[in-house]
Amino acid sequence: MTALPFALNHMAAPGLPLDAFFALAKSLGISAVEIRNDLAGNAILDGTSPKEVKALAEKHGLTIISINALQRFNEWNEARAAEARDLISCARDCRAKALVLVPVNDGSGREDGARQANLRQALKALKPLLDAAGIIGLVEPLGFEICSLRSKAEAAEAIREIGGTTFRLVHDTFHHHLAGEEQVFPDLTGLVHISGVSDTEVAVADMRDPHRVLVDAEDRLDNAGQIRRLRAEGYEGPFSFEPFAPSVHELGDPAAALRESMDYLRSRT
Repeated sequence: MTALPFALNHMAAPGLPLDAFFALAKSLGISAVEIRNDLAGNAILDGTSPKEVKALAEKHGLTIISINALQRFNEWNEARAAEARDLISCARDCRAKALVLVPVNDGSGREDGARQANLRQALKALKPLLDAAGIIGLVEPLGFEICSLRSKAEAAEAIREIGGTTFRLVHDTFHHHLAGEEQVFPDLTGLVHISGVSDTEVAVADMRDPHRVLVDAEDRLDNAGQIRRLRAEGYEGPFSFEPFAPSVHELGDPAAALRESMDYLRSRT
């Protein structure tokens, strides 16, 4: 089997300006990156133009695999449509391949029937916008109990019904574990987010983003097993580091920590 194709999400080192973040990825031998629209004082929120982002990626020889993310995508309204158009234009102009789509995660929109209808309404509205720009929509179910889209099976059904080649799933190893969903969908998966939980005290139901560290031997989420299974069943795309823990964000030498996690995962998969 080919070497693990790692990618790097800007959440792995959110304090680095975009140029330094791209340099970090390159120093690790990583050629695929995810940029974000939720990092204050950093691209994209600081006004860095898509043209500048594109030029920086080209300078470092990187592919931008996604902009992360259109939040509350399955609560479709005029404001969401406007936000979607802006982000899709940004993705197109900086040559990003995809836009991550994150569902409502505040306890609303979970009712059976309404939940599925809201998902389909959003996908139907997004499809022509994404298709016109040549951008993939990456639907990311979240494993939290309050989330309006926990199930990859539910997302996969809607994608097959509406999406054609427009939409793909994000398999997030953290959210897959929290959702307790056995099935994986390698044929529909366009991206895998990886992060670990090493805290032995926290219950699975209480795991939150600040618990998400770089994957190591103490990992409770079985990232290595999830990666082995996805690859064995045919997934060939990137595995993107997306740790949210402040302890990771505060590291003085993120390159060394990332390299250690990469070596660990290579040894186990």
